[in-house]
Amino acid sequence: MSKLKLIILLAATFLAGLAFADNSGILETDVFDDDMTIGGDIFSDFNEDIDVSQVAEHERYYRYGRFFTFLLCLGITSFAGNRGAAYEPQNPSYSVSFTFFQDFQIAYTLGFGYSKHSFFVGYRTDHYNGLNDEGAPGMIDVRMLRAFFGVRHYFDTSNLGTAITYSNPYLTGRLEYWYTTNKFIDQSSIPNNSGGGLGVGVGGGLEFPIKLRESYIGLEVLFHTVNFFDKYTQEFRPPANNANGNGFDDLTGNAFTTMVSYIINW
Repeated sequence: MSKLKLIILLAATFLAGLAFADNSGILETDVFDDDMTIGGDIFSDFNEDIDVSQVAEHERYYRYGRFFTFLLCLGITSFAGNRGAAYEPQNPSYSVSFTFFQDFQIAYTLGFGYSKHSFFVGYRTDHYNGLNDEGAPGMIDVRMLRAFFGVRHYFDTSNLGTAITYSNPYLTGRLEYWYTTNKFIDQSSIPNNSGGGLGVGVGGGLEFPIKLRESYIGLEVLFHTVNFFDKYTQEFRPPANNANGNGFDDLTGNAFTTMVSYIINW
């Protein structure tokens, strides 16, 4: 009987071990399957659901944001330095542009501007000596056409006062190409003198709503530094025998524009 009891005890121990091994395998497999299930995330208890917040922000923009704007602008263009001393502005300046919004803060703009100026050279110069009895170029008509591409950054004013929120303040920077034509009104024998130059404009503006998301009145002030084709011209220097007379050693000088715009939104 002792041998039979020993055999029964060994058999019972063996069967109990098999049962425990089967149960352990099932538990480990279940946990592994749960963690590897498609769509499952073992870190879901520790991470914010970023996709949901991004979708909510996109939905808010599509509901309340602006997508495209068309701007018609009038304003003034002025200059500093020798160019500012020489030029008489013939206002207004004109501009048209198109703006595409990426989101509430970032927008891209593409457009054209035009301004007209004049300056009178009533003194003899070495370059234009002998053109007429006075040896002076006379009245010169200056026309400036520029094309530009820029980026705007609108400030988040949702937590500020109502007046600031509705003014839509922004900063802008843009790359510009200025094409300048000089026409000699009093000297028809002199051909037009023209050329282009690259420049950069920086500044800021405000946009006041007439009707939200439909129409606005804008105000923009910009500083421009431009490599004009005649920036270092010596054509308008006084003659050597009268170095202290009227004249301009060159036409250096930066530009400033102030534009008021009517804005249509889609």
